[in-house]
Amino acid sequence: MRYVLDVKLRLSHRIYSTTPYFLLLPVVVILLGLFAVGCDTAEEKINTDKLSIGVVSYGEGTISLDKYDRFKNHIGKQTKSIIELEPAYNELQAVEQVQRQNWEIVFAPPGLAAIAISKAKYLPLFSLEGVSSTQRSLLLVRDDRAIQKIGDLQNKIVALGETGSAAAFYVPLYDLYGLTLKQIKQVPTPKLALTSLNDGTVDAAAMAERDFETYKRDFPTTKFRVLHTSRWIPAGVVLIGQKVDRNQQQQIEKAMREAPPDITADAGYLTSAKVPNYDQFIQLIEKVRPLEDKVKQVPVVLVNPQLNNQITPNPEKTKVEKSK
Repeated sequence: MRYVLDVKLRLSHRIYSTTPYFLLLPVVVILLGLFAVGCDTAEEKINTDKLSIGVVSYGEGTISLDKYDRFKNHIGKQTKSIIELEPAYNELQAVEQVQRQNWEIVFAPPGLAAIAISKAKYLPLFSLEGVSSTQRSLLLVRDDRAIQKIGDLQNKIVALGETGSAAAFYVPLYDLYGLTLKQIKQVPTPKLALTSLNDGTVDAAAMAERDFETYKRDFPTTKFRVLHTSRWIPAGVVLIGQKVDRNQQQQIEKAMREAPPDITADAGYLTSAKVPNYDQFIQLIEKVRPLEDKVKQVPVVLVNPQLNNQITPNPEKTKVEKSK
């Protein structure tokens, strides 16, 4: 661009020295037009980058995605990029997206984060909100059933979430290891899991504690009981893909870190919290992923000889709690 401008200026000087003033006006106009076109072209190049932001939304549509609007606008302005928000309506869809590396930025719940970090080389940038006692998995039953411990689920029907969910799939699968279940029904949302438990379609259902606190209000006439509470699950994280070059990574991280508090609160990430270490959680998920193919079988035998020396019984298997 600088070379072209230099040539244009030299040409202009030469013309000026040999041409009457009144004949220079059209030439000046043309040169200015060429200069403007050159600037516009450069500006277009700056603004052609696209960034896809992946989020998991449990079918709430635009209601649950509205909170990302200001974040999307902020990142687009600061990085001079076109931002596309791409929801996945269950974690199975999200797993497929990260495995294909279709998303540059991902607001990832724990199960998805573990897979994205270990299998697709995504890098964690920020912790998501939720570092609290709600970051656990629950196995739930109806209070009027005789089931008192995990062992009582032998030959029963259990509702799990979609493959990829930490609290609704991987962690309960770990806790159920060693049992033979009559059937596992996979449901896409926590509300559907509670619906199945409420109408007696399943004997137990697994979900995140936070989701239970949210959706149990939709069943005011049914009393659910917490059969088992899992170990702690790390908070979700904001991830960035390996396809994003280093300079753009730094731009995105800076823009996110310096975003106004109301924008970070809406998007649900924490700039000051320590990013959780996923090493142990990734190991847990890797241990139970070989059981994924067994989930569709009837009955479901949750035993894998290769895992027998790796998975130990949970000391809390007899824990029973009343839901409030």
